[in-house]
Amino acid sequence: MATRRISDEPAFVLHRYDWSESSLILEVFTRHHGRIALIAKGVKRPSSSFRPILLPLQPLHLAFGGDAEIRTLKSAEWQGGYAMPSGEALLSGYYINELVMTLLARDDPHATLFDAYANVVEVIASAHGEVLEAALRSFELLLLREVGLLPQLDTQTMTLGALQPTHQYTLVPEGGLRLAHDDDRASLSGAQWSQLQATLDGSVPFTSTLRTCAALSNALKPQLRSLLHYHSGVKTLRTRQMMLDIQSL
Repeated sequence: MATRRISDEPAFVLHRYDWSESSLILEVFTRHHGRIALIAKGVKRPSSSFRPILLPLQPLHLAFGGDAEIRTLKSAEWQGGYAMPSGEALLSGYYINELVMTLLARDDPHATLFDAYANVVEVIASAHGEVLEAALRSFELLLLREVGLLPQLDTQTMTLGALQPTHQYTLVPEGGLRLAHDDDRASLSGAQWSQLQATLDGSVPFTSTLRTCAALSNALKPQLRSLLHYHSGVKTLRTRQMMLDIQSL
């Protein structure tokens, strides 16, 4: 059977592993093929044309081939447009990469999520503070929904009853969306949760969700973090722990 070759595939590098003295294994998020693994032969050599291109958080077009679990990179072209982020923005980029690697199975396409990823990378490259936080919350929501881990946000999960606009509700890993208790760390009103669901259902979910998250980010952050940690099987994601360690210095 002929080896399949894919050309001109939009992609981002999520992570890189040493394979040999001259080669790397790449974890890559592609638009039409999902998360895949590629071997980049000879890329660590000083003469390699791939060496300055295969960086995280940079838009690429790739060509690759092979039928094995780890395919072979054939070519890579940088699409330009983004400066390499630094500081808090760079850690935010590593954070979304860790989420994608943790929650997406390999070879499972998610074109809509890829587009949201490209949107959040663009924000990371140019924004900071509240805008950056809102972009991260928006991506977390879209990722959780895409992989089927986000409950309907305009309905109580256990009762399937409609939310009351003025009542407070909390998103919890084991029970979905429920009425808030006095000891809950954070909650949103029924009207706010319903607004989030409407933006997720819109034709441009990242842009519309970004606007909504800008006003709700502080309350959303601990609730989404608990949900992400629960489904990732960890108490703290590695990039989150790195941020905490840097802040404590």
